[in-house]
Amino acid sequence: MTEFAEYVAQRHERLRRTAYLLTRDWATAEDLVQTALARAWLAWRRIDGDPDPYVYRIIANTHASWWRRRWRGEVPTGDLPDRADAGDFTDEVGDRDALWAAIGALSARQRAVVVLHYYEGMTLSQVAGVLGCSLGAVKSQLGRALARLRVDQRVRMTMGAER
Repeated sequence: MTEFAEYVAQRHERLRRTAYLLTRDWATAEDLVQTALARAWLAWRRIDGDPDPYVYRIIANTHASWWRRRWRGEVPTGDLPDRADAGDFTDEVGDRDALWAAIGALSARQRAVVVLHYYEGMTLSQVAGVLGCSLGAVKSQLGRALARLRVDQRVRMTMGAER
């Protein structure tokens, strides 16, 4: 299984980044990658060719499964966190945070399509293969995601600041 160890060594950071883009939490992203790699290891001998689509599919499906099961309510706290001074952050960081907040508001499937296509650079056909759905479904989800992002005030304010 040295091939698997080499794959993990080469791809772990990229897989973790993708998982973070889906979950928006580093600890959950690490758990997601570990779960996906454990499942991939069990099927490693059956994987022909490039294992990336198989592993990305595990990540996307596991994330969707966790997302459906997990309660995402607020947890009350007695102490409010310290607030940073507005001067501590550049406009670029604020814009990026606004964009990620808008992407985080998308459904799990829409977010997966956006992350895999725009951040991982996969073609729409590759995204369809990873997610195990038709090309038309990917195009539909991407269209809906982009439509939601176009009308999101956080994105509109970010885009207005650049023009």
